[in-house]
Amino acid sequence: MNVEPQVQSKLLDLAGVDAELSRIAHRRTALPERQEVERLEAERVKRKDAAVAVEIIIEDLDRDIRKLEGEVDAVRQREDRDRKLLESGSVGAKQLTELEHELGSLTRRQGLLEDELLEVMERREATQSDHDHAGAQLSQIEEDLIEASRRRDDAVADLDAAEERCTRNREELAEQFPADLIAVYEKQRSRNGVGAALLQARRCGACRIELDRGEISRIAGTSAEEVVRCSECGGILVRTKESGL
Repeated sequence: MNVEPQVQSKLLDLAGVDAELSRIAHRRTALPERQEVERLEAERVKRKDAAVAVEIIIEDLDRDIRKLEGEVDAVRQREDRDRKLLESGSVGAKQLTELEHELGSLTRRQGLLEDELLEVMERREATQSDHDHAGAQLSQIEEDLIEASRRRDDAVADLDAAEERCTRNREELAEQFPADLIAVYEKQRSRNGVGAALLQARRCGACRIELDRGEISRIAGTSAEEVVRCSECGGILVRTKESGL
């Protein structure tokens, strides 16, 4: 295939644009701003689950508190009833002894229940503090996520703009090449990622391999119009004064 050297040299511009498009595509897959959003989203789920777990504990403690308060009230009511009977003077000696014994038992029972109630209420207070802390952390994570999402959207918008610019440049460049040349270039690019590269100081700019003297002699013997390709990777070699021929 013979193509004017000036046209061949423009393949380097096309390859440069394609390299930039590849970098943009790679940056999309490894965008730090997107990774930060994903990290914060995972952290938000973790914090939310922690807050829900604490809420469940609080609900259980509240239920225990209500149960203990009910038991304390029941004991107090029984105690009040016994005291009224005791003070009424309408009971016999045997019942009087039983009432005094029951009042002692009720007093001890009330003390135990009140101690247990106090312990549960203290646990509830500490758990509420944990819940408030978890809520504050969740709120902070959500604020951070909003800001991180904004930065991600800005970064994606920048990539979109850069990709659109490169795509336009590529379309304009591709129109300047013969169909058979661009076909070879595209096939090679799809195979190895680089369609054309500069032959510089006997080294292929695509695969970075230094060509042997025999291959360099063969290339040097071809006309400037002939399209030559790297014997190692198959990429189109663009020859300039830097090629060392």
